[in-house]
Amino acid sequence: MALDGAFLRHVKKEIEEVALGARVDKIYQPNREEMVLSLRTRTEPLKLLLSARANSARVHFTQRSIENPKQPPMLCMLLRKRLGGARLAAIRQVELERVLQLDFDAFNELGDPVRFTLVIEIMGRYSNIIFVDQNGVIIDALKRVDEEMSSERLVLPGLRYRSPPPQHKLCMLETIPDQAVEQVVRTSQNGELSNTLLGVLQGVSPVVCREIQHRMGDGDTSTALNQQKLTQELECVFEMVRNQAGKPCMALHPNGKPLDFSFLEITQYGNEAQIHRPESFSQLLDTFYGERDRIERMKAKSQDIHRVLTTAMERLSRKMNVQTEELKQCTQRERLKVFGDLINANLYQIQKGDTVVALQNFYDESLPMVRISLNPLLTPSQNAQKYYKEYRKAKTAEEKLTQQIAQARQELEYVDTVLDELSRATTERDLNEIRQELVEQEYIKPSRSKQQKGKESVPHAPIEFRTSDGFLVLVGRNNRQNDRLTMKEAKNHDIWFHVKNHPGSHTILVTERKEPTDLAMTEAAQIAAYFSRCRDSSQVPVDYTQVRHVNKPQGAKPGMVIYVNYQTTYVTPALPAGEEREG
Repeated sequence: MALDGAFLRHVKKEIEEVALGARVDKIYQPNREEMVLSLRTRTEPLKLLLSARANSARVHFTQRSIENPKQPPMLCMLLRKRLGGARLAAIRQVELERVLQLDFDAFNELGDPVRFTLVIEIMGRYSNIIFVDQNGVIIDALKRVDEEMSSERLVLPGLRYRSPPPQHKLCMLETIPDQAVEQVVRTSQNGELSNTLLGVLQGVSPVVCREIQHRMGDGDTSTALNQQKLTQELECVFEMVRNQAGKPCMALHPNGKPLDFSFLEITQYGNEAQIHRPESFSQLLDTFYGERDRIERMKAKSQDIHRVLTTAMERLSRKMNVQTEELKQCTQRERLKVFGDLINANLYQIQKGDTVVALQNFYDESLPMVRISLNPLLTPSQNAQKYYKEYRKAKTAEEKLTQQIAQARQELEYVDTVLDELSRATTERDLNEIRQELVEQEYIKPSRSKQQKGKESVPHAPIEFRTSDGFLVLVGRNNRQNDRLTMKEAKNHDIWFHVKNHPGSHTILVTERKEPTDLAMTEAAQIAAYFSRCRDSSQVPVDYTQVRHVNKPQGAKPGMVIYVNYQTTYVTPALPAGEEREG
């Protein structure tokens, strides 16, 4: 976990500088693992987020708008009653443990001053938010822990609060680098230096330990020279933590997704990561975990749509497999016609009641003998007509099955495109448009909610970009918008882009009757590749042609078009240097 005790110490300082003395204005509990304290200072309102999520436990100021439930949970109502109007008096952290204690001065029902404490424990899946009175007795907790869950440390109302058991590591606030190096050398067993540091030092995360090893250039601590290097590196880190002099630093994947963060400069990833330096530690955490939480929320809200689509794909795949097997059986239909012809040519040799007859196949140059099964209850002529009937039936079945398999394949491709656009949906509005598209295609039953119908009636505008040389690029968010963008809004002289043979968005380079530059064409192709299933690939083939050469067949599924007179370019998915703009 990157949010270590040393990083939390910097967050503590940041909160103290602006929020001490602030009054609790409102308290929200957006979900069962997060609390938001709305604080009011003399200069500005603040929102302090307290999270006990297993994969994103943290505490920091937030600027995000968080949706709250209509009915507040019991703990939220309790905190509103006890902490409403209280002032933040102090923030405490024991050594470099990942535990913050927020002390609030308030008044009880009799008007007497009391002090309450909110304890935020950041410990992975054991993270918790605990409400404690001035005597150290637990009033309530976000996650109650009884004897069935833990026999060592109970977290229940009425019990005295006990801090998490210590880790027995060296605290950078109380020890010196030389002692830490001695402990590292003593405990090192030819393993990674970063792992040894993690086991020796309190309050540091794996990214910090890897950074120290990276800066040393060598993880071997058996030599005096390397021990001296390690001492120098630890002196810098110790001094930074003691004086709370670190700076927020975040490493990003080349595609912009958050990778790691720390209170010191991250250099270990080299050219494989972009480095972003937010203005504050709260802004860093808000950005890093905000994106992760957004992805999780969108995933939860899109589960019903995803289930409908995967079920449809499984159904279509099974149907195509069955039809393909039936089609294979139809390939023997010519043999049925030959049998009918041979019986008709040899009626004089066959008697009613025969069950089998051997006849010479005059369609084959070698004139082989073939054995033909007969129905003894039918005359020879009727047996011939029976084979002709089976031949016609097989021929009709082949035509129908070929047509049905083609239709199922087209439908499977369509469902695949919806799955792709679902994976790229970033807002609830995007999900509503995808859901409405599936309602129109009868994959989902229509909603009876009038409020939902009102949302569906407002079309979402395409995503807008500007190329480096000023050309406007429009990108469809979903199949319905792809159709509207390509077939109605784009002009005939605009350039249409789409990744080749893969699901993706329709992308339009608006030319305004100007000759597009090579740079604009390349960047538009890169945008088209970025908004496709090939986003994480390189050298992606992208087809492009003028909009006049793109047509939509009658009855085709949303987003499905045909195009001619096209060319193909190979690009690596990327976005222009500027940020995207909503249309």
